[in-house]
Amino acid sequence: MSSFRQRALDEFATHKAERFYVDERPVSEYFAENVFGEDQMKKYLSSQAYQAVTSAIKDGKKIDRTFANEIAAGMKSWAVEKGATHYTHLFHPLTDSTAEKHESFIDLSKSGEVVENFKGSALVQQEPDASSFPSGGMRSTFEARGYTAWDPSSPAFILDQTLCIPTIFVSYTGEALDMKIPLLKSLEAINKSALEVVNLFDENVNRVIVNLGLEQEYFIVDDALFRARPDLQICNRTLIGHTAAKDHQLEDHYFGAIPSRVMAFMKDFETEAYKLGIMLKTRHNEVAPNQFECAPLYCEANLAVDHNQVLMILMKKVAKKHHLKVLFHEKPFMGINGSGKHCNWSMMTDRGENLLSPGTTPGTNLQFLSVFSSVIRAVYEHNYLLMASVASLNNYYRLGGNEAPPAVMSVFVGRTLDNVINSIENMTLTDDVAASERERLDIVKAIPEILQDNTDRNRTSPFAFTGNRFEFRAVGSSVNVASSMFILNCAVAQQLSNFRKRVDKYMSDGIEKEEAVLKVVRELIIESKNIRFEGNGYSKEWHEEAARRGLKGITNVPESFKAYIDKKSMALFEETKVLTMREVAAHYEIKNEIFTKKLQIEARVMGDLIINHIIPTAIKFQNTLIDNAKGIKELFPAEDAERMCEKQLKTIAKISKYIYELREDVHGMIEARKEANIIEDFTEKAAVYSETVLPYMEKIRINADKLEMIVDDELWPLPKYRELLFCR
Repeated sequence: MSSFRQRALDEFATHKAERFYVDERPVSEYFAENVFGEDQMKKYLSSQAYQAVTSAIKDGKKIDRTFANEIAAGMKSWAVEKGATHYTHLFHPLTDSTAEKHESFIDLSKSGEVVENFKGSALVQQEPDASSFPSGGMRSTFEARGYTAWDPSSPAFILDQTLCIPTIFVSYTGEALDMKIPLLKSLEAINKSALEVVNLFDENVNRVIVNLGLEQEYFIVDDALFRARPDLQICNRTLIGHTAAKDHQLEDHYFGAIPSRVMAFMKDFETEAYKLGIMLKTRHNEVAPNQFECAPLYCEANLAVDHNQVLMILMKKVAKKHHLKVLFHEKPFMGINGSGKHCNWSMMTDRGENLLSPGTTPGTNLQFLSVFSSVIRAVYEHNYLLMASVASLNNYYRLGGNEAPPAVMSVFVGRTLDNVINSIENMTLTDDVAASERERLDIVKAIPEILQDNTDRNRTSPFAFTGNRFEFRAVGSSVNVASSMFILNCAVAQQLSNFRKRVDKYMSDGIEKEEAVLKVVRELIIESKNIRFEGNGYSKEWHEEAARRGLKGITNVPESFKAYIDKKSMALFEETKVLTMREVAAHYEIKNEIFTKKLQIEARVMGDLIINHIIPTAIKFQNTLIDNAKGIKELFPAEDAERMCEKQLKTIAKISKYIYELREDVHGMIEARKEANIIEDFTEKAAVYSETVLPYMEKIRINADKLEMIVDDELWPLPKYRELLFCR
C-alpha cells in the first residue's frame, strides 16, 4: 500500500473515542455563562447604561455614546474575571466566514504600571484593513480604511479567553462590506411592512421580528485520513474518488446510533455551545455515512445567524481535540447526500403571536392568510433571485442530488392549506374547508393516539410550509445564511407593503375591511399560483412543468448571478433600502470572483493529483501487469500464454487509454484556465471558467475513478471512500 496512505490508516487505527471534559452540571446552571447577557449587564452596569443597551436590543434605539465608556468598563471587568486577556470585533465579511483582529486589554497607567483597560471608543469602533477583504471594487489597495461598529442587539461573549463583540463592517465611505448590515436593514424593512398589515387586525402590536431556526448538516472524517487527501485539505471536497460499495442505499444511517467517537465530539461541542448561549436542541445521524446534523431552537434572525457562524468555529476547534475534521462543504463526497442549512423562517409580534400560525381555522384567520399569501407572492415574484442567492460552486454540486432540493424554486403548502387556498381562489370557501381539526391516528390500542399535522413534509421542495413556518431548504451548509435571508426578508417586506396598499385602495372605494382583505388575499393566491407545487420536485415531469410555468432553474451558476442586477431586483433593493446600487454591483462582482477563484483552485489541485499521484500509480501497476504477462509468456506455451494473458492485456490497454485521456484532459484544462485567466473582468471570467474548465474536471474525474477500480489497492495513494466514510 502507498506509504502515505498506509501511515494515515495506521494513525487512524489509533484514534479511539475519548472522554473529554463535559460539564456535569445541569445545562440550566451554566447556560450562557460566557455571554454578557442581561444578568451580567445588571451586575456590571448602572441602571441607566443597562436601560440604554436593552432599549437598543428590544426597540432598536441608538445608544448614547456617553454610556460607551461605562459599558466598555463593565464588559472588561466581567471578561477579565472570566479569564479573558484580549478583545476582538467579530464581523462577517463577504466571504461566508467570520473575521477578527485581537487586541490585548493591557495598557500602561500614568505611573508606568501595566493595567487592564478597555475604552468606550474601542468597544464602539475598530479599524480593520478594508482593502484586504472582498469589496467588489468599492475599496482598492491604496484605500484601506474601513470600520467595524458594535452591534448591541447581539451580545458579546468569551471564546478562547477573548471577548468577542459582534459588529458590522463598513467602508470609509459608508458602503456595507459585510452580510450583517443588509440583514439588519432587511429585518427593519420587514418590521415596517409587517406592522402595516398586522395593525389592520391589532393596533396594539408595535414590532414584528423575524425568527430563524437553522438546521446545520455536516460531515465528519478522521483527521489523519483528511491530511492524506490534498483535495480535502485545500478544497474541502474530494475531487476524485470512486463511490464505496456501500453508502446510504440501505437507508440505515438516518437516525441510526451515533458512533462513539462522534458522540464524544458532540457532547464536547454542545457543552461549549451552551456556555455561549446557543440553544442546541437536536443531534442525529443524517442520510449519508459520517453525515450528521445539529439544530438549535429558533431565535431572532440576527442572533441566529451570529450563533450559527460561531457554532461552525466552535465545532472545528473542538473536533481537533478528538482527531476529527468537520466538513461543512455542500458536497464533499460524490454520489451521496450533500449538506445544507435548512432555514426555518417565521415572523413574531412583540405580543408573542406567530404570524404564520394558521390556528384551528386557517380559512377564516384573515391575518394569517394575509401574511401567508404575501410570503408566497414574494417567493413567486423573486423566485429566481432567491435561488441565485443560494447558488455557488459548492452548492452547484449539491442541488438536485439525494435529499437536496431541486435547483428550481417551488412552494409546498400541504393538503389542508392547499384546499383552503383553492377554495378562496374558486370562491367556494365553506366552514368544512375552513376548519382544520387535527385528525387522530389510532394505530395500536396500547399506543397513545397520534395527532396528525395539518401538513405533510415534502423533502423535495426548496421552500416548504411546515405547520407554522416556512423551511428554506436550498441554502448551502458552508455559507453565512444572511446572504439568502436578507433577500427573502426584502421580498416579503415588499409584498407586505403592497398588500396594505391594495387593501387601502379597496377601502377607499368604500369596501369593508374584511372584504377588502379577502379580495387581496385571493388576488395574491391567483397571481402566485405558478410557484405552488405539491408533488415530487425531483421528477422529470415537474421540471418540464416548471419550465411551462416560467420558473427558471439554476443550470449555470455565473449566469444565475445576473439576477442580482436585473431591473426587478435593483428595484427591490432600492425600495426596501437594503442595498445601494453600488453595493448590489459589488455583491454581483464578488460572487463571480469567489466562484472563479474556487474553481481555479480546484482545477489546480486536480491537475496536481492526476499528474503527480494518479498517473504515476497507474503506470506502476501497469508495469507490474506487463512484467506478469512477460513472465507467463516465458513459462508457458504460446497458445496457453495467450489465453492466460488475455485479461491482463485488456487491462493494460484500458490503463493506457485512461492515462492518455487523463493527460489530454489535464492539458486541455490547463490551457482553458490560461485562456480564462487572461480575462480581467471577473463576471466574464466566471462564465468562461464555468463553460470550459468545469467540463474538463468532470471528464477527468470519470477516468480517475475508473483507474481507482483497476489499480491494485496496495498501490492507490489516497484514502478511499470506504475508509473516509466509516469513521467509527
